Amino acid sequence: MLLFSHFRSAGMRLMIPLTIAILMLIALPFSTVSLANYQDLLVNIPYILFTIVIFLSQPFNQGRTGYVALIMLVAYLIIIHYLQTPLTNDNIKLIFSLLAGLLPFNLLQVHIMPDKRLFSRFGALFSVFLLLQVGWAALVYKHFNGTDLTSWWDTYLFTYRNLSLLPLVILLLNLALVCSSASTLLRRNHSSDQAVFICLLFSFVTFTFFQYTFISSVAFSIAAVLLLINIISCSHELAFIDQLTEIPGRRALDNELKHLGRTYTLAMIDVDHFKKFNDKYGHDTGDDVLKLVATLMKDIDGGGNVYRYGGEEFTILFKGKSIDECLPFLEELREKIAKYKMIIRDHDKRPTSNRAGSKARGQDKTSKSVKVTVSIGVAENYLEQEPEDVLKQADNALYQAKEAGRNRVQCAQ
Repeated sequence: MLLFSHFRSAGMRLMIPLTIAILMLIALPFSTVSLANYQDLLVNIPYILFTIVIFLSQPFNQGRTGYVALIMLVAYLIIIHYLQTPLTNDNIKLIFSLLAGLLPFNLLQVHIMPDKRLFSRFGALFSVFLLLQVGWAALVYKHFNGTDLTSWWDTYLFTYRNLSLLPLVILLLNLALVCSSASTLLRRNHSSDQAVFICLLFSFVTFTFFQYTFISSVAFSIAAVLLLINIISCSHELAFIDQLTEIPGRRALDNELKHLGRTYTLAMIDVDHFKKFNDKYGHDTGDDVLKLVATLMKDIDGGGNVYRYGGEEFTILFKGKSIDECLPFLEELREKIAKYKMIIRDHDKRPTSNRAGSKARGQDKTSKSVKVTVSIGVAENYLEQEPEDVLKQADNALYQAKEAGRNRVQCAQ
């Protein structure tokens, strides 16, 4: 659970591929002799891994990741079949430059593509689009085949040998697109954004250091492995993370209850009068309340793990703590929520962009502020041995808190 929560962080989604790419570049020159013993396997691994990613993207509803894998598979196919000779030949340099120029643009466009499955009508159209690009590149190659392109290389596509075999203009273009993708990842933090960033980064590394032996096979293999991890972590998100509040959900709680120590305390939290609030202000505002409460709960002291139990109910699990140790933290949480002023906004007039929202924040003097409260029931496992029974005791205590007037913490008797 903790491992996958790290993968949800935008910073970690950015730093993990970046760190691996740096380590790969450091280790690769010293590993060439060892890798040569497995050359045939090494060349074929990316084909296998990208194919697995493509087929897994279908049942896991990760369409964009599937498209990224398909683009990388086509690029790798071209590298293996057409770029395995020195780049001193003008025709080979042309293929290299075309691929290095087209690949990042194809990857970057996945950021704005609809998240449709690869095996769909849209996926078929996208595959045709890729084939058209390959066909266009083939026509360009055929047109310039045998032509003296020295003036082009010297004027427009010159390289700095000490820096890279990649033409400088394409090198800078690739670097700019990698940075653009990183910015998108940090801003939106979608799993598909990480998939695009991974492939842009490792394709950039491949083209920049193309003189390294086995660079394409190693870099593309690592990219494919990271895409597989991306799919697994995203499926974990869908299964265990509540999409509205972005905290672990009921399934995650059920899983955690199977791994408890001798002492633990469970608290059941319910938003007071939530149905009336929903009816009065609408479901969108009700969703805002749940997200706000979840955000405040995540900051609870005492090492409590917060889960959305369902509807307006939440659960906090304190491992290794008695009920007496947990009460101060729960009281502090209850007071924090009760004192928080929430601004009621008209969702129909809400700005469509974060920039417009930040500019308008605080400008609407007619906005109404309200306060919400929660009732909390708490139980410790000395009362019951089974986690389900402890949870039931906490739920009964929650009912008693409601009956006693709400906005209070009630211990199980």
